[in-house]
Amino acid sequence: MSAWRGRDKSQELERLATLAGEASAEAAHARVVSEAAEPPTPPAPPDLTAAAFFDVDNTMMMGASIFYFARGLAARKFFTSSDLAGFVWGQIKFRLGGRENKEDIKSHRERALSFVAGRTVDELTSISEEIYDELMADKIWSGTRALAQMHLDAGQRVWLVTATPIELAAIISRRLGLTGALGTVAETRDGVYTGRLVGDLLHGRAKAHAVRALASREGLNLKRCTAYSDSANDIPMLSAVGTAVAVNPDGGLRDVARARGWEIRDFRTGRKAAKIGVPSVLGAGALAGAVAAGMAYRRR
Repeated sequence: MSAWRGRDKSQELERLATLAGEASAEAAHARVVSEAAEPPTPPAPPDLTAAAFFDVDNTMMMGASIFYFARGLAARKFFTSSDLAGFVWGQIKFRLGGRENKEDIKSHRERALSFVAGRTVDELTSISEEIYDELMADKIWSGTRALAQMHLDAGQRVWLVTATPIELAAIISRRLGLTGALGTVAETRDGVYTGRLVGDLLHGRAKAHAVRALASREGLNLKRCTAYSDSANDIPMLSAVGTAVAVNPDGGLRDVARARGWEIRDFRTGRKAAKIGVPSVLGAGALAGAVAAGMAYRRR
């Protein structure tokens, strides 16, 4: 009986992960289409079947985006200082341990959702713009940003893939000049948040589902795509593409990357990062990104 219950739970988790991934891909695709304007002249002919996918927390950005989001909401009296203390403790564990804990992430997201229930999408989007400018803009890893720019310069699309709410993820993407973002989709009714998720967090296997669903919508060849992450939780996403790169990896991901011959980039110190298997779309530009990150570290 316990085996059946375990199987049922596993199937339900997979169903929710699939739903979260498909909802994120649908929302991301729709957002890009609705916001489309006269496109800038690309630096290279468009490469329509290749793209890059970047995790956000500790990959594109120092620390956890949801923590900065919570700080911004607390400053605007969305919740109390004692509520913020829980986010602070989670951020301390994340920064010291360098790895994600799914239960911590789930707890923080659920609490954040409860705080925004009843608020409008327009209100939260406007506030997210302010929070990015106040707390996140100077937390971007310059080395990772250079890697993203390298893909853009090659005519490829670049997407963020994160458990952060898709509205905030889209703002981060837009401010960085990227194509778009896959993020956790919160349920809304008539433009107002209900306090529930569509499916589950965009985390772990859900990210892989989102990347596959977006690739189907965008006509991408996943074998020609590249994914970047710091966390072993993102191995499903990294395994879904042709080229995987571990950025600022936790211990689990570093071990897997070494075993599978994935490239490793570490922008957390000024030391030269270990390089294992240079992807075809990288090369000299990636080295420039590493140098830029080292310079940024020394300035700090």
